[in-house]
Amino acid sequence: MIDKLEDYYTELHTSVKKGDLWTRLSLLIMGIGYIVRGQIIKGILITLAEIGFFTFTFGFSMHYILKLSTLGTVQREEHLDLVTLTKTVNDYDNSLMILLCGIIGILMILAFLHLYIVNIKKVYKIQLRKENGKHINSFYEDVKSLLGKKFYIVLLALPSLGVIVINIIPIIFMACIAFTNYDIDHQPPTYLFTWVGFDNFKSLVTLGDSTTVTFGYVFIRILIWTILWAFFSTITSYFGGIFLAKLINDRNTKWKKMWRTLFVIAITIPQFVTLLLIGKMFGDFGIVNSFCESIGLTKLLVKIGVLNASSTCIPFLSSPGWIHIMVILINLWIGVPYQMLSATGILMNIPKEQLESAKIDGASDMQIFWKITMPYMLFVTGPSLITAFIANLNNFNVIYLLTSDYVTANMQFANSNAKESDLLITWLFTLTNDYSNYKIASVIGICVFIICSVLTIITFRKMIYGGREEDFQR
Repeated sequence: MIDKLEDYYTELHTSVKKGDLWTRLSLLIMGIGYIVRGQIIKGILITLAEIGFFTFTFGFSMHYILKLSTLGTVQREEHLDLVTLTKTVNDYDNSLMILLCGIIGILMILAFLHLYIVNIKKVYKIQLRKENGKHINSFYEDVKSLLGKKFYIVLLALPSLGVIVINIIPIIFMACIAFTNYDIDHQPPTYLFTWVGFDNFKSLVTLGDSTTVTFGYVFIRILIWTILWAFFSTITSYFGGIFLAKLINDRNTKWKKMWRTLFVIAITIPQFVTLLLIGKMFGDFGIVNSFCESIGLTKLLVKIGVLNASSTCIPFLSSPGWIHIMVILINLWIGVPYQMLSATGILMNIPKEQLESAKIDGASDMQIFWKITMPYMLFVTGPSLITAFIANLNNFNVIYLLTSDYVTANMQFANSNAKESDLLITWLFTLTNDYSNYKIASVIGICVFIICSVLTIITFRKMIYGGREEDFQR
């Protein structure tokens, strides 16, 4: 990496030092080096891009960049003219616009600096080609090249721009919000917010008593539950899908198409409808509790001490512990059919020679499954397994829809606007949607990003990396 940076700037230094008059003038007018060497259209376009950059920067974004240090100092004020009964608003600062436009402006400057350096190098290379009597492409030849052997540049241009606009800018913006006091009391455009350093991060790891806002107490517990949920929901759905696929594809199973169809139906029904319905069914006054009471199961659980003596129902989705187990079990109904479909295709493609050789060597069905089938499945489905784990870390639908009626009795959770059943992602949503606590939500978002990134890198290296393809091609 260091060597590449050295080469990058060494090449720039050489271009400026050994460049002729026109190459050096390109430091001021970026397109002049192309124009004097016959690439007139390219030179005009580069110069127009330079003019556009300076117009955008000094005509628009610089106004916001200069205010980034404070995020604004003039608060919005309205004045009512009692004579004309009209309202006038002062020329106020909008902290949100300052931050967003400031970030865009800085990214534009960085992109332009890179283009500026690359341009000087290219102009110098054209200078060398002319000095050596080599051919210099015309604009038409450059366009033809972009539509030919360099067409990948054209194809990647729009996706790259999309990544910057949709991914990079929002991530940087969210990360910056974590270092501000942007909350319900500091809502633009009426009010300003400002930088507070690492205060929000300290709040997220600071413990307190039950009468104060205790984000640290809640964060640790929700973090643990989020990881446990992601692990168990992924593992149960993964192995459940494989075992179901094995069962349906077994030679002794009849009506295979019917069984597959029945499980696929579970995928086709919208989760929004089914999860809300299941949540009502397992509620304290739902049909499942009515059935359990009618057969005496509720009284039995009270008698053996599983439920309190005052309990009139089984708290499937209304008590900590119970609700954690239930959401994992209900998630099986959603996750297993997906895994069954993918596992079915993979099981049908396991090399028959390996299975037949194992049977000839006297291996039992269980040994074949754990020594051949599962290693093959883990290798092929490794990327999707990692994706499923990360998706479950951010599984909003299942948790939010099933636990929407749950009310916490823990004051520390209530003070932090959270519930014991929350994942980090649902807690983040509640903080922003219901309480406008964007600063803490942004800190949680950064934590989720770090957790997902670290776990993805570790599991990828452990499960996939290392060139293990040969193990399954012999």
